[in-house]
Amino acid sequence: MTNIQILKRLFKDYTKKYIIQILLALVFSLILAASTSSIAWLLDPAVEKLFIQKNQSLMLLIPLGIVVAFATKGFSLYLAKTLMISVGEEVRKAIQVDMMKNLIKADTETIEKRHSGKIITNLINDVNFMTTLVSVGILNLFKDTLTLIGLLAVMFYQNWKLSLIAIVMIPLASFFARFLGKRVNKVTIQAMDMAAILNTHLMEIFRNHKLIKVFQKETYETSRANNALEQLKNKGKKLAIIYARSSPIMEFLTGIMIAILIYYSGNLIMSNEIAINNFFSFLAAMMLAYQPVRSLATLNLTINQGLAAAKRILPIIDEKHKILEDEKLDKLEVIKGTIAFEKVNFNYSTNSRPILKNINLNISGGEMTSLVGHSGAGKSTILNLIPRFYDFSDGDIKIDNQSIKSKRLSSLRENVSLVSQETTLFDDTILNNIKYANLNATEKDVREAAKLSFSEEFIDLLPNKYDTMIGENGIRLSGGEKQRLSIARAFLKNSKIILLDEATSSLDSDTEKKIQDALNYLTKGKTTLVIAHRLSTILNSNKIYVIDNGEVIGEGKHEELLKSSDAYKNFYDKQIQKH
Repeated sequence: MTNIQILKRLFKDYTKKYIIQILLALVFSLILAASTSSIAWLLDPAVEKLFIQKNQSLMLLIPLGIVVAFATKGFSLYLAKTLMISVGEEVRKAIQVDMMKNLIKADTETIEKRHSGKIITNLINDVNFMTTLVSVGILNLFKDTLTLIGLLAVMFYQNWKLSLIAIVMIPLASFFARFLGKRVNKVTIQAMDMAAILNTHLMEIFRNHKLIKVFQKETYETSRANNALEQLKNKGKKLAIIYARSSPIMEFLTGIMIAILIYYSGNLIMSNEIAINNFFSFLAAMMLAYQPVRSLATLNLTINQGLAAAKRILPIIDEKHKILEDEKLDKLEVIKGTIAFEKVNFNYSTNSRPILKNINLNISGGEMTSLVGHSGAGKSTILNLIPRFYDFSDGDIKIDNQSIKSKRLSSLRENVSLVSQETTLFDDTILNNIKYANLNATEKDVREAAKLSFSEEFIDLLPNKYDTMIGENGIRLSGGEKQRLSIARAFLKNSKIILLDEATSSLDSDTEKKIQDALNYLTKGKTTLVIAHRLSTILNSNKIYVIDNGEVIGEGKHEELLKSSDAYKNFYDKQIQKH
């Protein structure tokens, strides 16, 4: 996407709807330009009428006019800035909403390819640069261009010869700004990349702080963080220095121009080609023009930073997803909850190696079916295909004889609950964490779900009970307490299909019994597919499938498989009996 295409896209998608505010800012910029120009022009009659002709009738009028001009300038600048700040913040929110909307709807595989630290950097830092481009960039373009035009008009009105000398500065300043802009673009991209890496590193430190302590890697991680911060500092320093280079360049150009103008205007005054009052007015206009010329010269830097950020943000917003809600499709009608895998194959798009090969499963409705097998056999992938976290590459998955790909995604997922061994909780209250399964649930419903999952026992012991904040990912709760809250959510959702990945972590016998009892309540009369690690679960299963290396290598009940499947017997002897 070219820079012009990016600017068109930003206007069409984000700034066009605020065109009235932008036009109002343009009007106030016109008033600002007129008032600034009038300040320079008023010096002409002030010098001539008050200092040369000593006209007392204008002693109050001209100073009053200057005060009004300055007041108008300040007030119009305030209004223009307020309008564009408002537009900028609206645009910031709109871009961030579009990013969040697309990231939330993104395929699981897409999210897994990105690091959360880099996404946060995009969401905050990059969007800041884009907001500056839209708000500060547009405002400076309006007010400084119009002010410069107004001041040039005053300068030409006073003396066209001096004005031609002064105007040479503008293309010179533009040339240097264009040169600096290319450097800024390159360094900005590098700085943003470093900020993303640092964000990623900080998130890993917070997430793995116990691991860092137990392996005594505080010094090592401090060194890594220091290296990342050093690189970020160098990029930031380099960027600031590039910006600072505009000052000596502009000062030098201005100094040369003023020296030439004073020399030339001295000759003009001596030859009576320009009066002293005209010269003072011209000089004031020229000095006032310094700020807009400098601002316009550095505007290129702001634009380049914004465009560099847009090149990172827009691809995230535009990314197309494979698994999407299609409201044209019919809803999935789940009656019995029978699930059938028919010659299903699957591999990740980033890896050509097949993960599942010709999988055929028949999971009876209202009954429990177990998947057993060694780690990495493909059991979790089978679970993930049912709610379409991923899409299979060949074959079909049917629920009550309806292909899940031919039915509306939302109707599929509303009939499926997932209880994973990796419990995910939010930094919120216990009430809101359980209620996440059904935001319309009453407090009575939540308490009933907590009771059925045996969560009520520990919740009632907490000082704030259901209003207790549990910390990031439930850090203030034990492993067993977190698992019970996860089960409570599944109770509240009350879906017809339960996908269960049993926890392999060891719990005390009392907690484990409560979790097992809660799961028994949860799965009663429901179609349940469980990755089994406990003997009790396997014995309660109506059917067991043995998965190895992405293939089904055995099926039946526990006693049958012990006799017919060497792989199952080996797995049972080594792993299941431990639980």
